Amino acid sequence: MASLMKSFVDVSPGSQFPIQNLPYGVFRPSAGASPRPGVAIGDSVVDLSVLSEAGLFKGPLLSSSSCFSQTSLNAFMALGRPAWKEARKTLQKLLSDGEPTLRDDHVLRSKAILPMNQVTMVMPAVIGDYTDFFSSKEHAVNCGTIFRGGKEDALPPNWVHVPIGYHGRASSVVISGTDIRRPRGQTSPPPGENAPEFKPSALLDFELEMAAFVGPGNELGKPVSVDEAADHIFGFVIMNDWSARDIQKWEYVPLGPFLGKSFGTTISPWIVTMEALDPFICDAPEQDPPALQYLTEKNRFTYDIPMQVAIRPKGESKASVISNTNFKYLYWTVCQQLAHHTVNGCNLNTGDLLASGTISGPSFGSLGSLLEMSVAGSREVKLEHGGVRRFLKDGDEVVMSAVCEGDGFNVGFGECRGKVIPAFNS
Repeated sequence: MASLMKSFVDVSPGSQFPIQNLPYGVFRPSAGASPRPGVAIGDSVVDLSVLSEAGLFKGPLLSSSSCFSQTSLNAFMALGRPAWKEARKTLQKLLSDGEPTLRDDHVLRSKAILPMNQVTMVMPAVIGDYTDFFSSKEHAVNCGTIFRGGKEDALPPNWVHVPIGYHGRASSVVISGTDIRRPRGQTSPPPGENAPEFKPSALLDFELEMAAFVGPGNELGKPVSVDEAADHIFGFVIMNDWSARDIQKWEYVPLGPFLGKSFGTTISPWIVTMEALDPFICDAPEQDPPALQYLTEKNRFTYDIPMQVAIRPKGESKASVISNTNFKYLYWTVCQQLAHHTVNGCNLNTGDLLASGTISGPSFGSLGSLLEMSVAGSREVKLEHGGVRRFLKDGDEVVMSAVCEGDGFNVGFGECRGKVIPAFNS
């Protein structure tokens, strides 16, 4: 094995944030301070605004840019892949154990490298639009079986031909650690009644997803080809697409999800770039029937990203792992999703968020929602440390994580956390 690149910054064995990762986020160094871009390494955050002000980004694409002096990553994301590669090359050099520029300048080093536990992470980008896809065949079959009563008719006829999606609510996308209030809304009429009920959701669920941030957008009326789509994707975060199943069931015909989804969507704070994920590229599932020409990829690939969901009940110190799945199971790739999104001329903008839809695998232990695990509440899901769930209770904290295991290093996404708090007036 070739020698691994190492950093002068302390990185513990098994860390999710070695020098091979360097995910981007936005943080406040102290209460009331202005947000600024940073990268994670070990248990530290590197303040990119400090490095930029010191003139350490000397490449042709970044030396005159003010992108790291902004309060979001949008300006940097808009620069495109050549600038992203230039930044990554510069950062890996500056943080490597053999480079003295930052390592030996103790004043600059103390200003630029901060303990992660002393900063506050905020939203990494200004999200203009958010689209949620339905890209897991296993999840689609499971849901179709539950709602239509049999696997034979589980998939609608269009599912294997088109990456189905819907437009979500960007305003309620929140950063990991934000509490999620149980929503109220209309639900189906009780047995024997004609009128719907208005009440707090009793069937609150999570959905384990991955989401991609759009880098450069496209002009209105000008589609992005499936083989150029990767150059429009800045990186990935874990997403919890919280879902109120009883509200969703009553409202979704004929126009799809609305209030059952728009009350909260949680993302992890660190954006892992495609360059950091390169070592984990793998073949995507075979598509049968073959995709239409505009969705046929010359180099069809996805990523081997193990993902996990745990629930920590109110008052408990330990979280119970209830699912282990993998991003690689998705039938429709992120490049196909982006190409389909733009094929009608729809213009994506920098900072737009494209979510994968619930990620479920082929086994019971790899399902990405309680709806599937409990078969719409008809079965109990046992928690690892005691207790059972059919759907989420007030006080439950849902913890999602994803870590790729490389040859001598890990590339992780951190955690996507959210705690359920009671509905208003309940």
